[in-house]
Amino acid sequence: MSVLDRIVAAVTPPESEEDRAEARQKARAAAAPGDWLDQILQHHQQIEAAFSEAEAAADAQSRTSAQRKLAALLTSHSSAEEAVIYPQLSKDHKSHMAMAYEEQQAAKVQLALLEELDPLSHDWQEKLEHIKGAVAHHVYEEENDRFLHLKDELPPADQDRMTTRYREEMSRYDSGL
Repeated sequence: MSVLDRIVAAVTPPESEEDRAEARQKARAAAAPGDWLDQILQHHQQIEAAFSEAEAAADAQSRTSAQRKLAALLTSHSSAEEAVIYPQLSKDHKSHMAMAYEEQQAAKVQLALLEELDPLSHDWQEKLEHIKGAVAHHVYEEENDRFLHLKDELPPADQDRMTTRYREEMSRYDSGL
């Protein structure tokens, strides 16, 4: 973690696990089975599991494999959000949208830098932990606030369109297109 990262972390401590659980519960309550928010929440859980897998990997090959799986999952998920969800935020919540894009781009950069590190090094573990913290905060912001605005404000036809489009985007990445 860079000196700047450490200063930012000290000045703005992350939300607690309790806060994250409460945000997840609020988001689950707002989601309908299979809708765009439900799909995103499922992906958030898959991302959390991928981080755990990378952290638990004991050898270089396992860590590299887990890191690549995590990167692919984060990239496909963020691309789908950026193509479908964030444009909706741009209508009435430009600051939310701008921050969300910035956070996801930063995570992609950090993942690329992680690839350059020895997977058995302390630097690799520290970088992975930094990325995990940044992603956890991003997820918290989406589940606690950003996406709840869309659930409250958009009419059912827009909700349905977003559900279909998000599913299409994710299937594009799942099929390798």
